[in-house]
Amino acid sequence: MLSERYFILTVSLVRILRIFFKPSDDNEVKSEGPKLVPFFKATCVYFVLWLPTSSPSWFSALIKCLPIFCLWVFLLAHGFSFLGAHSSARKILAGLIFSALGDAFLIWQEQGYFVHGLLMFAITHILYSSAFGMKPLNVRAGLVITAVSSLSYMLLYPYLSGPFTYLVAVYIALIGFMGWRAIAGLQLTNDLWTWTKLSACLGAVLFMVSDLTIAVNKFCFPVPHSRAIIMATYYAAQMLIALSAVECQDVEVARKRT
Repeated sequence: MLSERYFILTVSLVRILRIFFKPSDDNEVKSEGPKLVPFFKATCVYFVLWLPTSSPSWFSALIKCLPIFCLWVFLLAHGFSFLGAHSSARKILAGLIFSALGDAFLIWQEQGYFVHGLLMFAITHILYSSAFGMKPLNVRAGLVITAVSSLSYMLLYPYLSGPFTYLVAVYIALIGFMGWRAIAGLQLTNDLWTWTKLSACLGAVLFMVSDLTIAVNKFCFPVPHSRAIIMATYYAAQMLIALSAVECQDVEVARKRT
């Protein structure tokens, strides 16, 4: 039964992948689908096995981190020369490494490792922010993200106590900053628009949705189907951010023109 469900999910995801990442001469989008197939398979394994969170183990940590490991391979598949030439890709790869550490720590969050996971993901957001860069500035996007971040913290604040009052504030600021830098790079109205910037933007937004769901579910009140929402948005976010590293040479050239 599990193998049959796994096969159906894999075939469906591969078909979707072919639709979105098929080669196109018009927009010069490279076909990245085949390199992402292991990631989609690993994601299917996670959702099919759906290991209980009440009994954390190294096997659970491996299954949870496996899709992120596949994204490491996705970036490494572009070659060490590619990573060596582009700092943005290296920073995103480093962010994925810290993300995997954060995922592992969160497996044992009830045993006191939640803060450790929080720290790993805070470093991830710093690395992603650096990869996205500070150009263009896009003050309007910054103001919108500031408003959203402030409202999120206002929602959480009454439920926070002790060190979490400050730790959550810092974390929201970091992920908000990351979201701002990803969204700021998306300029749909001029010739600097690229599909990699769109991937970064969507990935950052989904990451914020995932983390806000974690915070509300942990500190405020139970969110229905929280685990499914958290992990689906999280894996999609990481995939899109990893995709944004592709053709980063063109992105860096575009930044220098602004």
